[in-house]
Amino acid sequence: MITLGIIGATGYTGVELYRLASQHPDIRIDFATSEQYHGQPLRHIFPHIDPNYDIVLQSSSEIADTSTDVVCFCTPDGIAMAQAPQFLERGTRVVDISPDFRFDTPEVYTTWYKRPHTSSSLLKSTVYGIPELNRDRIRDARLVGNPGCYPTSVVLGLAPLLEERLIDPQQIIVDAKSGVTGAGRGLKLQNLFVEVNDSIAAYNVGHSHRHVGEIEQELAKLGGVQPFVVFSPHLVPMNRGILSTMYVRLTSDLSSDELMTLYTQRYKDESFIRVSHSCMPATRFVSRTNYCDVRIDRVEGTNQAIVTSAIDNLVKGAAGQALQNINVMYRLDEGTGLM
Repeated sequence: MITLGIIGATGYTGVELYRLASQHPDIRIDFATSEQYHGQPLRHIFPHIDPNYDIVLQSSSEIADTSTDVVCFCTPDGIAMAQAPQFLERGTRVVDISPDFRFDTPEVYTTWYKRPHTSSSLLKSTVYGIPELNRDRIRDARLVGNPGCYPTSVVLGLAPLLEERLIDPQQIIVDAKSGVTGAGRGLKLQNLFVEVNDSIAAYNVGHSHRHVGEIEQELAKLGGVQPFVVFSPHLVPMNRGILSTMYVRLTSDLSSDELMTLYTQRYKDESFIRVSHSCMPATRFVSRTNYCDVRIDRVEGTNQAIVTSAIDNLVKGAAGQALQNINVMYRLDEGTGLM
């Protein structure tokens, strides 16, 4: 039985991970933390939690000396880099769902998150946690940086094209739309119902969103060339889900059918990637699942193609992918607890 600790269990990602892991046949949740609600049962905060799988929340100080097999950080940036080293020293493996361990160098992290990285010595041994790309390295990793939600949808959407050098990496435009849970559970004026309802709005457009650095870093590994991504995220009035539409310039004369065949072959052995042949990917088809639905269409008469990718931002974009990574780390079937 794998023992699991969840740091930050009362955010949207934390409680989603708890929901999934509590029903995993090979995992026992040893502790779940909350600085705001410690001492209270989790179901007092989230009444949908099954009383049979409830747990009393603890503070970080209360679990400082606790030993467990793996710990997941579902926290804002800055916390995992401060606390992960002490768990690693005790032999605990770490899956960081925050952004602290997604970058290869402290300089790139600082560029996008505007703070120094206090555990930069760990970055070289960290594995970026997309199993469909890094499965072999994840198996033996002590520290996994779980990808962001937008980057998951974009990187999986573009990987087949970049691996085969079929697009111009300097000509990538991403139009992405996310549900409000992607902004976290903290109170923010722009996320209030009256601000979000019956409206859609872009934010941090161009080359300014924090996830751009992560996206470009991983696309560079796939294509062998530093890309440039124009990124326009949007907030839409729904609870969960991400739809990313990517506009790319082809460097080979391939038809839509040939491109779809490429995607089908690339992902034929991936349980959680579904190539959408009969319809366009949509968030309702992936809601509360660990699936990523992808499709590519060439714009006839041009050298452009459009890739569409849909995920649930809280599952494949966060907690579900973390659990998939744990399955890989402990040599379990990747679908355990997720199908």
